[in-house]
Amino acid sequence: MSKEMNPFELVQTQFDHNAESLNLDPALREFMREPERAIQFTVPIDMDNGTTKTFTGFRVQHSTARGPAKGGLRFAEDETIDMVRQLAMMMAWKCAVVDIPLGGGKGGIIVDPRKLSDRETERLCRGWVRKVYDFVGPEIDVPAPDVGTNPQDMLWIMDEYDTINRNRKPGFVTGKAVGVGGSLGRTEATGYGTVYCIREALKRLGIDFKDAT
Repeated sequence: MSKEMNPFELVQTQFDHNAESLNLDPALREFMREPERAIQFTVPIDMDNGTTKTFTGFRVQHSTARGPAKGGLRFAEDETIDMVRQLAMMMAWKCAVVDIPLGGGKGGIIVDPRKLSDRETERLCRGWVRKVYDFVGPEIDVPAPDVGTNPQDMLWIMDEYDTINRNRKPGFVTGKAVGVGGSLGRTEATGYGTVYCIREALKRLGIDFKDAT
């Protein structure tokens, strides 16, 4: 029985299939199928009950060839480095296929955010920034909300980055609240984007949107 592929191996297989179809140069193909940087680290934080707990965190930058890496920060109990590597690779292709001058990145922490208080979540967000500070920034790698994170988390992340940097850099994160430089409609944007992509695909296939199932 064959071994089940992990998420990163799966997306690499998909990439290899498309690279074959495009007759991609072997050297370029080898370069594009691996991340530029993948870091794993621990984030110890003080819990509200007086104990200290250590969490495992990740940040992966698959490609910055087209611009700063772009991708969300996930708080998930089943997070893995291979899942983060997969999603970072997919972010690189998503930005490229619609000609957005950004690369692909993704981050994560192994944690169930529902089990954290607001104070503990803030400490975890700030601790994550301190671990990745040397590798991120508005012109290097820009985080955003993703599974288990939200605009408030982005404010804590931005504030910690600004504190370390000793300068205000609101462009360090996206997905902030509108009042501090966030974008109107950001919450709904993913859903709208999905609908628009489906609509355009149906046009190319000659299928009436109303008749599609």
